[in-house]
Amino acid sequence: MDLRTKICIWVILIGMGNFLAYTIGYTILGGEAVRGEAYLIEGTEKDYYFLDSGKEVSWDQFLYSGIHSISIWLTVAAIMMAMLTLAKDRIVDSMHEAVVRGRTLCTVLAVAIGFCTAGLMFQFVREFVQHFENPTVITSKADLPPGPSNPPKRDNAEAPADHAHDNAAPRDDLARPGRQ
Repeated sequence: MDLRTKICIWVILIGMGNFLAYTIGYTILGGEAVRGEAYLIEGTEKDYYFLDSGKEVSWDQFLYSGIHSISIWLTVAAIMMAMLTLAKDRIVDSMHEAVVRGRTLCTVLAVAIGFCTAGLMFQFVREFVQHFENPTVITSKADLPPGPSNPPKRDNAEAPADHAHDNAAPRDDLARPGRQ
């Protein structure tokens, strides 16, 4: 096995390890930060960080999640380039009489992979940095959006829901066509 093949295999294995680590981190944290939100209480230095799932996390967890989400695009590019490099000789050998030569196709694919993943990575970086540069300013903690970490407050005067209809017989007018 030549050096190029060994390097490509290691890039693929390390990239797959990064995907696994991202999946585990996403599951443990309960979401990701790039699509999350940062809040700042007006007149204070107190920040609140929420993942895309609405779960509140610490600054460290928010930062880790955002950086790892951004790194996935680099991982995608590295794995695809390594796979393309491993397949290049076979592609070149099979496309001698095609409209597009094999080397040209490999170059076009490599450039497309590079541009697409770089563009997506740039978009993720831009969105993530916005959370820190321009957090959503709120007047009090009560203004935080409801979610798993911040359930909505229920008025004590609010009557409990009537669940008498839960055991009611199904209505015929709601039945699906073809079902009896």
